[in-house]
Amino acid sequence: MQEIYKIELKEQTRGMNRIVTFEPDSLTVSLNDKLEKLPFPLSDWQNIIKQVSLLDLSKISSYQAPTDNRFSDRALSSSIIIFSKGKMYESSAFDAGIPPKELEGLYHLLKGKGGMLKNTKPEFR
Repeated sequence: MQEIYKIELKEQTRGMNRIVTFEPDSLTVSLNDKLEKLPFPLSDWQNIIKQVSLLDLSKISSYQAPTDNRFSDRALSSSIIIFSKGKMYESSAFDAGIPPKELEGLYHLLKGKGGMLKNTKPEFR
């Protein structure tokens, strides 16, 4: 098993920055510098780890995004960062909602679990 201790889902555009951080016992959302933190069920963490175990972490930065709307602010620019054994593995950027095929299962699982927090709607600056 890959010793994964943290996973982040970053979504941003001009005026909005959201980072959802998953750890074995907590879920934190930073939305334009406002933090909300909740306990996170171990069973949910284990489901996420199962999904991550299907990936070759050394290759996630090479997975190609299927669309490019993030370049013109028609979509949030998203990425997934996985922390394992003291290393950071970051995916290439992709449009929110349309991850590279290889990351679809993990992305949709993270988005579903990240929705547990109440105040995750962006407040644009």
